[in-house]
Amino acid sequence: MITGLPTRPAPGARSTGLRLGALFGPAVFGVTAAGVALPAVGADLGAAPSSTVWVLTAHALALGIGTALFGRLSDTAGARAVLAAGTALLVAGTALCLAAPGLVVLVAGRFVLAAGSGAMSAAALGLVAGVRAEHRATVLAAFGAAMAVFSACATLTAGVLTDLLSWRITLVLPALSVLAAPLCLRLANRPGSGRSADPLGAGLLAVTAAALLVLLQSSALALPAPAVAATAVLGAAAGTAVVLRVRRVPDGFVPRRLVTDRGFLVAAGTGGGVYAGLFAAMYAVPQVLVDGHGWDVLAVGTWLLPGAVAGAVLSRLAGRFAPGRGGRPLAAGTAVAFGAVLMLAGWDGGGAALSVAGASLGFAAFSVVQVVVTGLMAQRLPAAERGAGLGLLNLTFFVVGGAGSALVGALAAQIGPSAALAVAAVLPLAGGGLALLLPGARR
Repeated sequence: MITGLPTRPAPGARSTGLRLGALFGPAVFGVTAAGVALPAVGADLGAAPSSTVWVLTAHALALGIGTALFGRLSDTAGARAVLAAGTALLVAGTALCLAAPGLVVLVAGRFVLAAGSGAMSAAALGLVAGVRAEHRATVLAAFGAAMAVFSACATLTAGVLTDLLSWRITLVLPALSVLAAPLCLRLANRPGSGRSADPLGAGLLAVTAAALLVLLQSSALALPAPAVAATAVLGAAAGTAVVLRVRRVPDGFVPRRLVTDRGFLVAAGTGGGVYAGLFAAMYAVPQVLVDGHGWDVLAVGTWLLPGAVAGAVLSRLAGRFAPGRGGRPLAAGTAVAFGAVLMLAGWDGGGAALSVAGASLGFAAFSVVQVVVTGLMAQRLPAAERGAGLGLLNLTFFVVGGAGSALVGALAAQIGPSAALAVAAVLPLAGGGLALLLPGARR
């Protein structure tokens, strides 16, 4: 008599980390790789640089909002539902981007694609945070190593694909998460809480974040003064409504106990500073190397590959140390080293060696800080709020990261990209200082 069908053993801790890293990692391509393809997009579609910047802005906006929204949904409906929604959005966004006859449809496709990428990122972070405590260090190490490889290979991958195939392929690289989704289904076995997702609170936060990101990019987007003023008014109104709703609905989309928690705010500042530095470096360093030193895109990508090795090694250490106190000095050290080398590169007038070293350290700092912050907050947040908490945390990272790219973009037009990098280096330096204040777990 057949008593039951054989079942495969659950994935080990290292395999779990690699699977979830493969689910989260392609999101990195949405900004760093797509930036390489923008000149080709403008040439093919007959669009000015001030218009093609929307390809990046729409993606950053939808990715940040999507991560926060689907983080909450992973708590309420379960990670399987989020994986299914993310897959559908990535497929739809890819189809729009590949078939777009003009820039408007392309930007719409990128928005949908990024929303799906946000869903995959939220699911990955929530599942990483939900692993058993004794396996968390190994999972985080493998997760961080996978992220480091994706981030450091982005520019080279983009250069090869844009040159040999098409810029359209480069723009849809975040859809690679679809390939990892089936590998993560067996990990997503925890049911949702069934609580309300608070759609009104989510909508108000989305409008606030969208307005802030558009204002930060208003110079690069060449928005007229009336549009900037209207966006500022809308953002201020929505932000005020979010504050009022947090007071009236403490368990809403933005939980009061979360945004008033000192540990959460320190973690947001730490990650935001490093993301801002990375976004600034990925905007300015390729310009310095291509325009100032005559490199081509493939050369830039090749020389940035060592960042993958450094990031993978340091991420393994970060995963091991994240549950304890060792993760904080490692995160602080990599962030400070990143900021210091960026500053030296700016003072040196954009020397090639220092510029490459700064960007490579940016990849390492990004991976290490993401791993350390995720590990610490996974211990600190209640199980029912991990998805929402990590989603809101990463929304903050992307918004502050957008501020970094906006800052260096505005300054580069006045003082040059290398000097702008020296100014932007203050952001990861500040993040490194805050890393020493990261909280421990709540017992």
